[in-house]
Amino acid sequence: MTELSGTGLHPARTKNLLRLRTADPLWLVVLAITLSLATFDMPQIVTSLVFMARSIGWVIPFFALSIGIAAYAKASGADHLIALVFAGNPVRMVIVAALFGALSPFCSCGVIPIIAGLLGAGVPLAPVMAFWLSSPLMDPEMFIISSAGLGLTFTLAKTVFAVLTGVFGGLATLLMVRVGKFGTPLRQVRSGSGCSSTRQRAIKTDWAFWRTRDRRKIFWASLRENGFFLGKWLTFAFFIESLMVAYVPASFVSGWLGQDSWWTVPSAALAGIPAYLNGFAAVPLMAELIRMGMMPGAAMSFMIAGGITSVPAAIAVYALVRRPVFI
Repeated sequence: MTELSGTGLHPARTKNLLRLRTADPLWLVVLAITLSLATFDMPQIVTSLVFMARSIGWVIPFFALSIGIAAYAKASGADHLIALVFAGNPVRMVIVAALFGALSPFCSCGVIPIIAGLLGAGVPLAPVMAFWLSSPLMDPEMFIISSAGLGLTFTLAKTVFAVLTGVFGGLATLLMVRVGKFGTPLRQVRSGSGCSSTRQRAIKTDWAFWRTRDRRKIFWASLRENGFFLGKWLTFAFFIESLMVAYVPASFVSGWLGQDSWWTVPSAALAGIPAYLNGFAAVPLMAELIRMGMMPGAAMSFMIAGGITSVPAAIAVYALVRRPVFI
């Protein structure tokens, strides 16, 4: 076979280079990290795979529920009704969204498809942000478990802080919108590759969407696109978190957060931000740290920060919304 004229490259090699240039950068990063692990720490690959499987197994019921609700809302036309529900006095809507979020059973990762659907339906960013922040922090089941593990007083305080956090975030976002920020929250995603790529819309509301062929297509397209787009980012994020767990000693974190100093509370918040802190798993962890002498205020700070966001959620959010909204 002859080399391509003017390039000096074999046709097969040229095809491979073209594939590499058009490949998803996410998979290139995964490949690079995997090759590094294979070189320096081969057993960690298996450990990371097990960690990812367990993390995905835990979040997948919430993830499936959330993308299913988003797909149903799009196919039935209910997404437009949701947008109307969030219309009206913006301050009141922020408060209502924060209260509703504190009752919804979604974690920081599982709430993302719902957020994508709300923003795609034209719901204002301020009430969405309020719901976004308060939703992972509390729900009825978590309230019962937290009361048993951490006491009713601590749990009631966390519930109040969950709502207040959503209200504060929503009002701050509303203020930013009114001064001209956050004009277009969602990123422009290529058709077929993301949360906002299903352009076909149901005009009228039909709750039994499955009776209409076109609406069934909308449902499956939304389910497939949301599931693939957010699923791949969450999988990658759990992979990164497995490396954090492997190479950041737990004793260092517990020792850092367990000291009775003024900087413990802000440090606990900073430590909680990157960690995927499931609300149920956090209860025995925080109970044990408090028993060992950790300040209750630091425990509350860590649970609030860890519940709202994490490395997995942050990576998925960064792929979904524009940078100012992410920040």
